[in-house]
Amino acid sequence: VPVPRLAPLSGRVYGRRWLVLLLFSLLGFAQGLVWNSWGPIQNSARLAFGFSGWDIALLVFWGPIGFAPCFFFMWLMDKKGLRVTVLLTSSLMVLGAGLRCVPVSDLEIRKKLIHGGQLLNGLAGPTVMNAAPFLSTTWFSPDERATATAIASLLNYLGAAGAFLVGPLVVPSPNGSSHLLLVSQSSTEHIKDRIEAVLYAEFGMVSLIFSAALAYFPSRPPFPPSVAAASQRLSYRRSFCRLLSNFRFLMIALAYAIPLGVFSGWSGVLDLILTPVHVSQVDAGWIGFWSIVGGCVVGIAMARFADFIRGMLKFILLLLLSGATLASTWFTLTCLTSVTHLPLTTATLYTSCILLGIFLNSSVPIFFELFVETVYPVPEGITCGVVTFLSNVFMGVLLFFLTFYHTEFSWFNWCLPGSCLLSLLLILCFRESYDRLYLDVVVSV
Repeated sequence: VPVPRLAPLSGRVYGRRWLVLLLFSLLGFAQGLVWNSWGPIQNSARLAFGFSGWDIALLVFWGPIGFAPCFFFMWLMDKKGLRVTVLLTSSLMVLGAGLRCVPVSDLEIRKKLIHGGQLLNGLAGPTVMNAAPFLSTTWFSPDERATATAIASLLNYLGAAGAFLVGPLVVPSPNGSSHLLLVSQSSTEHIKDRIEAVLYAEFGMVSLIFSAALAYFPSRPPFPPSVAAASQRLSYRRSFCRLLSNFRFLMIALAYAIPLGVFSGWSGVLDLILTPVHVSQVDAGWIGFWSIVGGCVVGIAMARFADFIRGMLKFILLLLLSGATLASTWFTLTCLTSVTHLPLTTATLYTSCILLGIFLNSSVPIFFELFVETVYPVPEGITCGVVTFLSNVFMGVLLFFLTFYHTEFSWFNWCLPGSCLLSLLLILCFRESYDRLYLDVVVSV
């Protein structure tokens, strides 16, 4: 029996897609900002709230711990759509940011509330880090998907970069190295007041984004923008079977999860790592800020290039991971001044860290697009949920060891070039395919 020929589907895009992208990106920005609140001001937080090194590491550790219910959020996104998932995520963020602001005089209770708030904010991580490819496929045409994925995913990293800038500039450090005019008043109470001002400001921002999403954030457009967006996807159970049995997907998933997990944990405690080499809290904040901002800018540019020149994702990743391996090796050898005798200056630290952030952070949207192309028709949320869950597992393992071995950091620094080199080898052995792009190009013609 001859198979009936289907009429080509013409996609339709709506101007409101940019508003949906903006709201989701702002939500990711706020989640990253709240997650990274404590690392850049760890010296001030120790003095104001009595945090220990273990507390600082745990406050960052709540991020990967929040990925424990990742598969629930993937199921919710697949079954109920973006609106329900985004509203649940933003409500958790509002509750978490509010817990951190509860004015309790007992420091032990206040510390527990802060830890609880960080955990609730960590529970928002699966949505803001996984839903970008799903959103781009649902709302954007094939020649805009990579760009939309880059914006939606990288704004979370930009929020973490904002914490590197806001924290050290607003909160005075104990040694008086802040740029504020009130350096002479940097007492414990003054530092605590400035930290609480940051917490209240973040709570207000999260509440405003939640209100905007509650007012307008549709699950999907009236008509799909492409053939791939309108096509039937695999069920939740079949998707996991397909992913776990696909060797090529497991290979590229490890190539993403290992270096990005290590880098996320490393950047979250960057001030803690740079303190032994006599880098101030403010300088560490600027280094972290520019490394992530550079990665966001280059990542969006790379994604736009990938939209114009299709079928080049593997080549782009090879370039980015090669640069990350060289930059991380340079930084690690620079910190070993007693062995390598390389010049340890602010300029070398800035350059190596910024290059590392540019190469690794800009690879995130390229990886996401390659994941979806490799395992199509598995839903985008499930695919990216699995890989970000793996990334947070590696990040969690690394921070778990950091809670016990936080007096010497050379082993932590060596994890960076090792993970980048392993990822580069996996990408070299990977055979790329573009099943979703093939469907859009062939069926739409």
